[in-house]
Amino acid sequence: MQHCSVDRERITLTGAPETMLATLYGRALDSRSRKPILNDVAAADAVRRIDYDFRRTGMNASSAAGVAMRAKKLDDWTRDFLRANENATVLHLACGLDTRVFRLSPGPHTRWVDVDLPQVVTLRERLLPVPDGDYRLIASSVTDDAWLAEVPDDRPTVVVAEGLTMYLRPSEVEALIKRVVGRFPSGELLFDVYGSFGIRMQKLVPAVRRSGATLFWGLDEPRAIEAWGVTLVEDVRSLELPEIADMPASGRVPLRIMAKLPGFRDVGRILRYRFQANRSETRASHMA
Repeated sequence: MQHCSVDRERITLTGAPETMLATLYGRALDSRSRKPILNDVAAADAVRRIDYDFRRTGMNASSAAGVAMRAKKLDDWTRDFLRANENATVLHLACGLDTRVFRLSPGPHTRWVDVDLPQVVTLRERLLPVPDGDYRLIASSVTDDAWLAEVPDDRPTVVVAEGLTMYLRPSEVEALIKRVVGRFPSGELLFDVYGSFGIRMQKLVPAVRRSGATLFWGLDEPRAIEAWGVTLVEDVRSLELPEIADMPASGRVPLRIMAKLPGFRDVGRILRYRFQANRSETRASHMA
């Protein structure tokens, strides 16, 4: 991989883009723990090169473990897809400063596409090395229509969206999912989501509160979006991830208690869907 040589980068992001620094810092903290869950050393390196008061994120060892567990589940599902589909596309939406492409090290037959806002892409190019292989970085809001045409539709595609859906309005989530699953011949859609209780309690999340971001969309029944062209394959509650069992008691016990409380137990999920596009319908819609 080709490395960038830069001084410490001063961060001036606000709102939803700023929250990506919390997840980056969470992965970095996890990599420094005695028993890392994700061991994202690239995230730790990026943090060292950023001029930012990471205390603003409110991230601690327990919340960092939560970030790492969520990322690991999405990594594992993406890795499963690539094992089953050697010639595939990974479409990583709202990639931020996520180093997933380095963690997974996709093979030479994988096309990897990262998408995020122009100011985030500029920062990413300054802070992170350029991945090897067939890699593309698209500067656009995921809710815009034009960028998807830049992604070839000739392969099975796994669409990964971590820390994105909750910042979109319901109509934007529906439109985005319908567009991406209608674009490709087949694939999977992987993302994390808050339940409606989590949306209501959003100001208790330090990274959200301190950045001035707002959460809009929550999902309580994962099968409710199957009408959008996807089929639910796996539904994992965030408070039931297996790595919780290995956490220190100070973090594990509160999570175990929350997992038994109505509302709290459904505060967050990690979801896996499959899709198979109806190519004749897709062509007709493009011609209309």
